[in-house]
Order: sequence, then C-alpha cells, then structure tokens
Amino acid sequence: MKKDQSIPINKGNYSMDTEERLQLFEKNRGSDWPDGYKKYRENWVKFAKEKITSDYPLHVDLELASICNLKCPMCYTISDNFKKLVNTKNMDFDLYKKIIDEIAHKVPSIRLSLRGEATLNKNFAEAVRYAKTNGIKEVSTLTHGFKLTLPFFKSIVEAGIDWITVSIDGVGETYNSIRKPLKFDVLLQKIKDIKKYKDENNLVKPVIKVQGIWPAISEDPTKYYETFKPYVDLVAFNPLIDEFDKEENPKYIKNFSCPQQYQRLTVGADGLVMKCANDENNKEVIGDANKEKIYDIWHGKKMNSIRELHNHCGFLKSEVCKSCFLPRETYKEEANVSGRKVTVLNYIGVDQKIGTSDF
Repeated sequence: MKKDQSIPINKGNYSMDTEERLQLFEKNRGSDWPDGYKKYRENWVKFAKEKITSDYPLHVDLELASICNLKCPMCYTISDNFKKLVNTKNMDFDLYKKIIDEIAHKVPSIRLSLRGEATLNKNFAEAVRYAKTNGIKEVSTLTHGFKLTLPFFKSIVEAGIDWITVSIDGVGETYNSIRKPLKFDVLLQKIKDIKKYKDENNLVKPVIKVQGIWPAISEDPTKYYETFKPYVDLVAFNPLIDEFDKEENPKYIKNFSCPQQYQRLTVGADGLVMKCANDENNKEVIGDANKEKIYDIWHGKKMNSIRELHNHCGFLKSEVCKSCFLPRETYKEEANVSGRKVTVLNYIGVDQKIGTSDF
C-alpha cells in the first residue's frame, strides 16, 4: 500500500447550511441510537482511512427501483448506454427480504435508492418496515418527490423511515424546466405539508434534506436556501459531474484510493452487485444477491481484488474508476448564501451547464 494516499470521505455532496443546523441534523439523524450512530460515523471514516474490512459492510444500497418516470437532461438513466446495460425494473420483494434477513442486526444502515425512483416500487413502505423490524438502525432514501404526498409520507413514517433526501434542482421555472412534468409549487407545498405534520406530531425523524445540482442554484443560492430552510432539516448541493463521459482529458488527484470498498455494498434492482455505488452501468459486477450471500460477496475474490487495486493506487486500470467523480480534481468557487461564504468544489473540465448531453 502506498503511503500518503488521498482517500476522500463523502466527496460530492456539500451542505450550504449553517454549522449549527448541520450539527442538529446529525444529532436528529441518530437521535434514537446516539452511541451506536456516533460509532457508525466514526467507523465510516476509520475503516476507509485505515483500510479495515469489517465483518459486514457499514451500509448497503438496495435499489428498490432502477426505473424512473422522469427524463432529466443531466441524468445518465436517459442514455442509450444505460438502457442497453441495465435491467430496469423494480426489485423483487422476496429478494429484498432475503438480503435483509441476512444482514439483520449486522449492517447498521441501508438506503433504498440508487439510480431510479425508489418510491415507484409498490412495496416501498413495507420495505422500510421490514428493515426496521429486523434491526436496521437507519433506513433512508433519495426521491424526486413525485409520490411524496402527505398520505404517502404518513405511511412511511409509520413504517419507520429515518431520513429522506429530496432532489430539487432550482426554484420556480428553473426547476420546472429540468424536472418536467413535475411542478415546483406542487412540490414545495408537499415539503410544507410534511413540515406541518412533523411539527404537529412532535417528530424529529425522518430528517428531511433537500439538495440540488449547483448550476440550477448558482444564480441565486440565497433564494434556494431561504426557500427551503424554514421547512427542512438541511439544505445541500452537488456540483455537476461528467455523467456522460464527455470529458476528453480528465484530471485526477494524486495517489487516489477509494473509500467505498471499506464502507458499503451496492445491490441493483435485479440483484446484481456492483463494485460501488458509482458504477451506474453495471460495468464491474462482483456478485449476484439472488444466488450469493452478502457476506460472501463482501469478502469475495472480486471485492478483494478491487481493494488490492486501490491499495496500490491502480484505479486507472478500472473503467468505472476512470469515469468516476471521486478521483477527479476540483477547483474552488466561492458563493454567498444568506451572508455566509460557501465553497463549491467543481470538477475540472466539467461544463457546469445543465442539459449539455446529446441525449
């Protein structure tokens, strides 16, 4: 293993909120298991930095749906390549239960989303409930909010969901042009209804995080922040990444080593297990959860070979790693959000404009 490796933790998603609200978000996120949550977050960093392979991963991404009902211009799921390589479907609930039965009380955290819109799976609420009743401490999801009506929200609160991130790219007509046919005013009202329901029922969880891609926010980040701050627990953003591999000469940080192979495992809707959460097109499949145990895949030959590759800074030998945003160099952009300075780390060579793909 090379010394002085660069191992970025949680790169790519950044808070535009105050430090006080960020700390409160973290406190509320782990409010019903504070000691365990603290240890889990410490291990998230420690295992990656010290290259410790735990008995089971700290986190498992379970893609309840690889299908989506939107066609956003910056999303790789609209590309012909994705449609050709990925079996777009809803995860079979028997497969889901098989995985949960194995990792129950062993894996602290799962996320029920990856490439598609997880709430399109008819078993979404039951999936939350099944995980929570089987000892999964944190169940989260990422959604565009189409189904996030108050009745649906109530159903998943009752099931025990801990954390919901809503992708909202810009405000007003900017949002409408990106996320059509969804409408900004309708989604904002859903967010307000959720806030009111949480307040009326003295609910700390689920914590609600709103995030958007930076180009949709950059013109007036204060407006974006102030629009959502009164109603959600955290406001965040993502720099635009090279989803379509159009960058000709990408620049990489020196001595990069990926943290993910010591943190998480990613299971697609069809049960195929990818090397990481950033393998959007199933280029490097390391297992099949339909036939194999999570434990065996996590400790298997293919996963260990990935760890060995990164131990020696060999990520450029992997097509997935070469196109990933994690090893990419960034440049700083300073922004003003409600009188505070916020640093934006954009990726060098990536045009920060929405809809620049050919799809």
